[in-house]
Amino acid sequence: MASISNNEIKRVKSLQQKKFRDESGLFVVEGEKMVEEARKSHFAVEAVYQRDEIGEEAMKRISSLASPSPVLAVVRKPEDIYIDEPASLSGLFASGGLFLALDTIRDPGNLGTILRIADWFGIDAVFAAKDTVDVFNPKVVQSTMGAIFRVKMHYVDLPSLTKEVLAAGGKVYGTFLDGRNMYSQPLETGKDKPAVIVIGNESEGISDAMAALVSDRLYIPPYPADDPGSESLNAAVATAVTVAEFRRRTY
Repeated sequence: MASISNNEIKRVKSLQQKKFRDESGLFVVEGEKMVEEARKSHFAVEAVYQRDEIGEEAMKRISSLASPSPVLAVVRKPEDIYIDEPASLSGLFASGGLFLALDTIRDPGNLGTILRIADWFGIDAVFAAKDTVDVFNPKVVQSTMGAIFRVKMHYVDLPSLTKEVLAAGGKVYGTFLDGRNMYSQPLETGKDKPAVIVIGNESEGISDAMAALVSDRLYIPPYPADDPGSESLNAAVATAVTVAEFRRRTY
């Protein structure tokens, strides 16, 4: 049986914390499907640990899961995940495209689900405010179900990024309780010009800074229209409903 040193165990386990992920540029992936997705992607896989090789006890020590999976990998973050100059992304908007802008999503499950939605609907890139939950958080990674390896994502100053989109002749959409019925409004689907859908924080919604830059305020109507029931939709659910309507318009 292959051995794993105590120092190596400590190093892998430390990656459960953002501080050490940022310092090392590494994160952890667990599960046979997820590790296979990592291997097939453009991400660099630094190390792979098999439970059958290092033993059950060692696997428990390096795993963040209640029931450790048979395999765990240490993977290097892409170099372009953090963008300091939003203008460097302007080339992405030259031929249109549909994008998401996450305005401080805090819940790991929501971020993971939003990436799965982006993957399913072919979103061209996801942009996130710098105080959005870390996409390499183990809970986020697991909840993406592999989408983290297929969806382009960048942490960036959202207002500056949004201004780049508007300068390219694009549209910026957001959902608000005082917006216009999404189903009866003309929508730029990203076919000819870039279109960005802003997804607000779970409790605060879209920030004032981003709301001031939204070119079209949309509303997801409840059914029946005069009896909304719940106060609002979960951020990931609202993302799915909104993106599905934009994509429906392209067919």
